[in-house]
Amino acid sequence: MASAPKDERRNPSSGKRVAVVGAGVSGLAAAYKLKSHGLKVTVFEAEGRAGGKLRSVSRDGLIWDEGANTMTESEVEVKNLIDDLGLRERQQFPISQNKRYIVRNGKPVLIPTNPIALITSNILSAKSKFQIILEPFLWRKPGSSEVYNAYTEESVGEFFQRHFGKEVVEYLIDPFVAGTSAGDPESLSARHSFPELWNLEKRFGSIIAGAFMGKLSTKREKSIETKASAGKKRQPGSFSFLGGMQTLANTLCRNLTEDELRLGSKVLSLSYNHDYKSVLENWSVSYSSKGTKNVKDSTYDAIIMTAPLCNVKEMKITKSRSLFPLDFLPEVSYMPLSVIITTFKKENIKRPLEGFGVLVPSKEQQNGLKTLGTLFSSMMFPDRAPDDLYLYTTFIGGSRNKELAKASTDSLKQIVTSDLRQLLGAEGEPTFVNHFYWSKAFPLYGRNYDSVLKAIDEMEKNLPGFFYAGNHKGGLSVGKAIASGCKAADLVISYLESSSGDKIL
Repeated sequence: MASAPKDERRNPSSGKRVAVVGAGVSGLAAAYKLKSHGLKVTVFEAEGRAGGKLRSVSRDGLIWDEGANTMTESEVEVKNLIDDLGLRERQQFPISQNKRYIVRNGKPVLIPTNPIALITSNILSAKSKFQIILEPFLWRKPGSSEVYNAYTEESVGEFFQRHFGKEVVEYLIDPFVAGTSAGDPESLSARHSFPELWNLEKRFGSIIAGAFMGKLSTKREKSIETKASAGKKRQPGSFSFLGGMQTLANTLCRNLTEDELRLGSKVLSLSYNHDYKSVLENWSVSYSSKGTKNVKDSTYDAIIMTAPLCNVKEMKITKSRSLFPLDFLPEVSYMPLSVIITTFKKENIKRPLEGFGVLVPSKEQQNGLKTLGTLFSSMMFPDRAPDDLYLYTTFIGGSRNKELAKASTDSLKQIVTSDLRQLLGAEGEPTFVNHFYWSKAFPLYGRNYDSVLKAIDEMEKNLPGFFYAGNHKGGLSVGKAIASGCKAADLVISYLESSSGDKIL
């Protein structure tokens, strides 16, 4: 549980008030950290539920996720949050999660997990395998910044094709980015979509050599970490929670009172007016609650904004009683996505696959496949369905087929059934179907995404006490969103300390 605020008479900073706009995982993580530091927090959420893209459903003996299905602990903020919330015992790791499949020539092929498996696999041609082996020798550290800067605006496809060839892009990179961002290699920016690999190239030239060096460094750090925390070994890889991913959001919500988490409350405007006589409450938030026409106002010392930029543009923001124009905010493309949940009797799946799931490259559309991929949900987590059923989570749409994402449930059911028939030998009709449509599943980290980040910076620089967090900044994964929220909370804490001269514990 979050620690109780300190006595305000002894520490005036503990009485500071912070508004968090948006109750997705980044906003909830930010609120948790702020409250743990003794600050007063109010979270405004326009929808009637918290969790954002964490959306789990339990019905008729089935448990499924309509948003994010798993996450990782790559970020230190995630590790700390799970420990603080006491969620270790509720973590759920997929069975055989290293078994993942890519479709090639209409059939699922196991993705190699090590160099030897890659050489013996038939997922790539001999030419592509040879190009991968030679990559550390062909790509050296650029001799000048001009050479490196020439690749600054490269697409994901161009970046990986330079290093590994076209086939790797078509059969490994394309399905991966479709499965993680609903995007495609040519629309996505390499620098913003794969910042770690982009920086490895900057440092080492070779991605493989850089990754190898990074792995050695990580092993050394983990060795020191292991000695310092013997007996606390944690299972690596992706994970969920008992009850689904929303368990994380629900646990964060339980640390907030009803007054601190205001669901169905849409923020209409923000106003900054600095009072030189007082360092307190320079921000005013106007919001309306569902079911009422009344507009209410509350005052705060700082704001953390986690709403999508398209929603921020609809808000009215004033600074010192003058309108703060938002015309510099660029248009952001959002990827639409339909999530189809199906169950089949086990005897009707003639070729079941053990593992995490299967991804479908764009090129496999020529073999009649229209989905982006399918997670083997009950194979990963057996408690998600009764013993006689297989539960599958299938994704359709994204940049590959935006219009198809909007199709009817009946049309998408037929598409999913057809793909599962080809890939897994599914016979007959599914015994259960559920359809959830995300009109804005992911912001697209396109080639011009620099303009988005610059616009966010401009808002933060020109609006004192205003900080932005969420999947528009720093990455699309659940872990990245949590880290973004925690970092914004840290900035708020530093800002309030510097403005008041008080130390916030």
